[in-house]
This record gives sequence, structure tokens and C-alpha cells, in this order.
Amino acid sequence: MVPEGLVFREAVHWFWATRDHQLSSQRDRGAMDAGQRSAVTGGKQMDGFARTIAQKLIAIGVPSQSIFFDKKLELPGFYRSTKQWDLIVITDGVLRAAIELKSQVGPSFGNNFNNRTEEALGTATDIWTAYREGAFQTEPTPWLGYLLLLEDCPQSRAPVKVAEPHFKVFPEFINASYAMRYELFCRKLVRERQYNAACFLLSDRTQWDEDKNYTVPTEDLGPIRFFDSLSRGVRPFDN
Repeated sequence: MVPEGLVFREAVHWFWATRDHQLSSQRDRGAMDAGQRSAVTGGKQMDGFARTIAQKLIAIGVPSQSIFFDKKLELPGFYRSTKQWDLIVITDGVLRAAIELKSQVGPSFGNNFNNRTEEALGTATDIWTAYREGAFQTEPTPWLGYLLLLEDCPQSRAPVKVAEPHFKVFPEFINASYAMRYELFCRKLVRERQYNAACFLLSDRTQWDEDKNYTVPTEDLGPIRFFDSLSRGVRPFDN
């Protein structure tokens, strides 16, 4: 694993603590959703990441009033009227950045992986097309970021078989775990210029209260690279 400091330690702690609290509250009320969906429908689990990113932006000079992460998050789309992002930066009527924050916790890694990939690609296609059609009147081009937290567990690290009834899949997918598939996906999002930067983290739910409660599988998808790209994307602030 790549050493990258603990910039998201509190965010990961908040994620698991909030998730556990939501599950416990639903059990107490006797209103559990199917599977573990109750923890997802409660929302707010990724708030710690939004706050951390906002603090980093303020530290490099972005005005706090230009950063939105708890309300007024809607941006126009091309294939739909609006899309609600997790954090956006708007200065003087110019869209500077928009960030998606996602998580994936077991046990249904297969179905959720497909949903996550389709969602991220659709979101990118929608906003870039809206940008091309003049929805934001933005110059320079807005910066897009994607962050994903994946549960680190035997199921997410186990090799996954692929079906090839007619054609061969790309070799990188052969026996690739869901952790590896997410890593490949995040990297390809950036290489294909769907997003300017992506951050991919793994976290073991049994270690959420530890000082080191997450790992970074690869440097190119770590927080340092993510924040470096974001900093370049939102500067200068007076233009």
C-alpha cells in the first residue's frame, strides 16, 4: 500500500460511525430495509469527505461562500434537468469544480459495481454535454472529481470469474477482484478524461476507530494526487 498520510481519517471514521448508527436506529424502530439498504437510504455517510475537501479548498484560498456541500448542489444536465452533486465550487457565477462522493459496502458487490460504473459514466456524459451546450457559461473548463470508498473485506478482494460466451473480455479483468475492478475503473475514468481526477480508498469496517482506518492501493488514485489536481483546477480564484 502507498503511504499517503491520514487526510481522510476523520472522514472514514464518520462514514462507519454514521453507518452503524443508522443501522442501529432502524433496528430499534423495527424498520429495516431489505439487506443493508437501510444504511444507504439514511444518507449523510459521506459528509466527512465533503467537509475535508471543503477545508482543503479554503486552506488554498477558495472563499467559503463559493463552496457548496450541504445544500444548493443542483447543476443543470443535458439528458436530465438537474443533477445533485456532492460538492461544487462556484466563484463569480463560474463553475470551477464538481465532485462525486461514493461508497460501496458488501455483500452485494457485483450488482452495485455495475450500478456505480454506469452511474459515474452517465453523470460525466451528462455534465460534459451540458457544458458543451453552454449550460454553465464557464471558462475555463470545470474540474470534475470522483471519490470512492470501498469496504476492504475478503469478498471485495476475492477473484471474480468473468463470462465470455461470445467474445474475450479485456485481459485486466480476468480473475480481478472487485477491489481491482474499482481501481481499474477509477483509473480509466481519468485516462479517458471523464473526470479530471479520481480517489480510491479501501477501509476495513473492523478498524474504523483506528488511527490508520483506510488504505490507498495505488499512488495515482490517492488523496495527494487528487488534491493536487483539484488545487490546479480551481486556481486562480480572481478570474
